[in-house]
Amino acid sequence: MRAAVITFPGSNCDRDLAVAFESVGAEVTRVWHKDAELPENVDIIGIPGGFSFGDYLRCGAIAANSPVCRAVIDHANRGGYVLGVCNGFQVLTETRLVPGALIRNKNLKFVCKPVTLKVENNETAFTRGYAKGQEIIVPVAHHDGNFRADDELLARLQGEGQIAFTYTDNPNGAAGDIAGVFSENRRVLGMMPHPERAMEPLHGSADGQALFRALVEGLVAA
Repeated sequence: MRAAVITFPGSNCDRDLAVAFESVGAEVTRVWHKDAELPENVDIIGIPGGFSFGDYLRCGAIAANSPVCRAVIDHANRGGYVLGVCNGFQVLTETRLVPGALIRNKNLKFVCKPVTLKVENNETAFTRGYAKGQEIIVPVAHHDGNFRADDELLARLQGEGQIAFTYTDNPNGAAGDIAGVFSENRRVLGMMPHPERAMEPLHGSADGQALFRALVEGLVAA
């Protein structure tokens, strides 16, 4: 299984994301934001956390207009898989590959701690390693993780199974306690918590490993 991990100026979790994919058997290629094309036969693209382009304008807004993101959008529109974590989630909302928007945390403070997530939909390539309703521990580290959706969008996300994870104790004010959402075809996932930082017990939790393992094993089997 081939994964590509994007690096923007200001990314600081790109290596972590690459290592997480590699630890479950993926072949990973690192891709610079100015590259206009992705490597051939890429199965999944990882967009990492950090502070792309210094979070100027809006978090993820400049990165979403970089050359590589045109290729990411094309990949997703062809039915390819994309995982965006933290700043990567912000980039995905800016490209409109996932719905909603992310703004400053409700308490206006940076939050960095382990949080408990509830698995809302386990019938996807990303989440089939979990049980529906399972609670997992994954760390967050963000200043702009407050997911916003109006009542109509929120109802649609809930009704169509596009909510991946919710917080059991909301750390940022996100609407519907949402920690992660899918695209309509469930092949793009944006999430604020960092599963790549929960890969082994020494991290304090190994609950993120099931996400990466399910992705790699599922795509290899396909």
